[in-house]
Amino acid sequence: MPMIDVYAAEGTFSDKHTLAKDLAAAVMRWEKVPDLALFRNNTAAFVHDLPSDSLSNVAGDSNYVRVQVLTPVGVLDRDKQLGVVRELTDIVAAAAGDPKLTERTWVLITESPEGGWGLAGHANTSADIVAAARREIAEK
Repeated sequence: MPMIDVYAAEGTFSDKHTLAKDLAAAVMRWEKVPDLALFRNNTAAFVHDLPSDSLSNVAGDSNYVRVQVLTPVGVLDRDKQLGVVRELTDIVAAAAGDPKLTERTWVLITESPEGGWGLAGHANTSADIVAAARREIAEK
């Protein structure tokens, strides 16, 4: 159940809602979790517009995008990391209408520590999330 944050200069994306939905769906696919409401409703992306003067590289360019993906620990093995970074980079560039943006998109994957994933007021462990998924499957 990842959270995705996208940071870019204002005006980079014309349809932020579709971008957020596409990014969330891509990460959920790469995690390979079951298609359950638990995961669909708790995998989300947030697009943050920044004033163009609030970001810069050393050369002074402000045309970069940062995508931060927070996942529970151990969910993305190396193949999944490579796949999710590639796909999110491509989604961002397509949403901006700028194929060259793939060269200026940073994707950072961060793992939440065990018990550091809060949902519905509870700090969940991996076992808690698995148990919740099993309950939902049993209810079907």
